[in-house]
Amino acid sequence: MDRFPALNALYRQDKNMECAELNSKIASFEFTITEVATKVNISRPTAIMLQPQFTKDTLPDSVSNDFQNLNKFNEQQFTSLTEILFNFLLEPKEADRFLHQLSEFAGENGMSAGPLRNLMKSVLLLPHGALKKNLTEDQVKEDLLTLGVNEDKADHFSQQWSLHYPVLSRLAVGQTLMVNQLVDMEWKFGVTVGTSELQKVGNTFLQLKLVIRKGNSTENVYMELTLPQFYNFLHEMERAKASMDCFSRT
Repeated sequence: MDRFPALNALYRQDKNMECAELNSKIASFEFTITEVATKVNISRPTAIMLQPQFTKDTLPDSVSNDFQNLNKFNEQQFTSLTEILFNFLLEPKEADRFLHQLSEFAGENGMSAGPLRNLMKSVLLLPHGALKKNLTEDQVKEDLLTLGVNEDKADHFSQQWSLHYPVLSRLAVGQTLMVNQLVDMEWKFGVTVGTSELQKVGNTFLQLKLVIRKGNSTENVYMELTLPQFYNFLHEMERAKASMDCFSRT
């Protein structure tokens, strides 16, 4: 039995008023938060693609998509592609062999060679950039994960990078020291008309003048070649050109 009905009723009334006031304040606070968020244009956070470490440039979407497309290959296919890629990095003069291996891979796996070459062109950006930046195995793996490559494939690729890095680094240093820019080239043919060796009279030869840039100056280099030597030289120039633009083919 309620011994103090009036007091209890008053208490319940006070509690109801407190609850109503509290609910009103909460509603007002929620409205204020919503209003502020609207005024300052607060929106949900959006995903931001981290910048890979091997380049300072923003990569085109097509390159990012190519890296993500690596996930479509099964383990055996990815291992084979990685082997083909690193063999080319170790022997960059073997551009024809590289293209042939890619064409064979495409044929064996029911895909077109052109898109595969474009994909590998994108993938090659990573080791080339990683060499310039001296990236470690872990950093290469981080970049692959950043670009959307799954964990297993990123592990395998970065391990191959660590395995071949010492040789690749030496090759890069050697090329830096040896390569000079060819500015111009002139040539002319001649025929031997007088010599102490009778059998060489009438032989055709070729004189080359190469203008090479060394730093801020240029230097003329002269060579005289027999026709067989010239054709060998021409063949090496064609191979060098193929190494530079092999991926421009579609």
